[in-house]
Amino acid sequence: MSTEKTTTPAEEHVVENPEAAAAAVPVVDPRLLVREQGFAGYLNEFKRKLKSGDLGSIPVVIGLLVIWAIFTGLNSNFLTAGNFSDMSVAMVGTGMIAVGIVFVLLLGEIDLSVGSVSGVAGATFAVLSVTNGMNEWLAFVLAILTGTVAGAIHGFFFAKVGVPAFAVTLAGLLFWNGFMLQILGDNGTINLDSEGVVAKLTSYYFSDVAAAYGLAIVVTAAYFLTAFFDNRRREAAGVPSRPLNEIIVRTVLLAVLAFVVAFVFNQYKGLPLAVVIFLAVLLVTDFVLRRTAYGRKVFALGGSVEASRRAGINVAMVRVSVFAIAGTFAALGGLFIASKIASANQGAGGGDLLMNAIAAAVIGGTSLFGGRGRTWNALLGVMVIVSIQYGLALEGIASPVQYMITGGVLLATVVIDAVTRKTQKTAGRA
Repeated sequence: MSTEKTTTPAEEHVVENPEAAAAAVPVVDPRLLVREQGFAGYLNEFKRKLKSGDLGSIPVVIGLLVIWAIFTGLNSNFLTAGNFSDMSVAMVGTGMIAVGIVFVLLLGEIDLSVGSVSGVAGATFAVLSVTNGMNEWLAFVLAILTGTVAGAIHGFFFAKVGVPAFAVTLAGLLFWNGFMLQILGDNGTINLDSEGVVAKLTSYYFSDVAAAYGLAIVVTAAYFLTAFFDNRRREAAGVPSRPLNEIIVRTVLLAVLAFVVAFVFNQYKGLPLAVVIFLAVLLVTDFVLRRTAYGRKVFALGGSVEASRRAGINVAMVRVSVFAIAGTFAALGGLFIASKIASANQGAGGGDLLMNAIAAAVIGGTSLFGGRGRTWNALLGVMVIVSIQYGLALEGIASPVQYMITGGVLLATVVIDAVTRKTQKTAGRA
């Protein structure tokens, strides 16, 4: 009878050179080193990111501050409470559409139909509620669903049939624009009830000063609690986490910003309902992209479709759903735009709306090459565009100049994005 010698796990991993092993330096996560070094560590980390091309939202934030400084110097009315409030409400319609564009850009694709889809949503609501007397809330839901269905159709032809997204959505731009003109009829314009659901989206303000300050408190507290408990979970899992003093500093900075904005709103009509809804949308979509398995799948597809397929991701499902999301937010944005002008007309969804929505997502920091971006980029980008529009309007400068300046800003952003990607590849981070 023969016996087989078995080895234990400890015997399988015998150290052949104990002296070298003792002298080896253990690998430490660089984020831990940064936080241990305090302010100097963060400064060095910031310099490293700049050298490696990891700019984040720094360019657009600096650009926005420069734009505000220039227009404030030219006209003291630019950053008054009234103008700031009007800009905040005006940006919501385009910003909503830009949120959907962010999802599509994360895949490395484009959606040219969102302008026309937004017009269809406004027209659908007007026809159902005003012309046919349907309950406004039901008409509101159905109008949004038109965008969801339109986006899902585009996604189907792209994901299942294999038609390029550019071609599919270009066809959608033409089709849905014609569909909108058809349902509006010969009159071409349907006025909305000034006291109705859609009209209130941009005309309602929480006049009580407690509303704006209360929202600032809620946002600040929510950020602190989220960061604090997230760190507790990370510490329990043994992964790098932020020290408490860093969380406190970030919370204080957010609180200062939130209360300054609340103060400005309260100097005019109060907190706009449109801004509250937009912030809620940004928070929810950011959570979906950064904290859920679905969000990770979207980023994965933007990085590599083949790798995602090999990892077991249902590529077609994610693609269809992303275009459905873009259509949904296009419809929601269209309702905000219809609310702003209190009507649905044949010009809805046209003009520079499509270009502004795409530009807002890109200017805000979402990469045209896919795989990088956040829905908060839509907020930053649309703030830049609306600030330029309002600033030039105060100076009496015509629309052609506005288009040229916005185009120049967009080109600069795309150039920065391209250079950033090259720098990251050189640094081995792309």
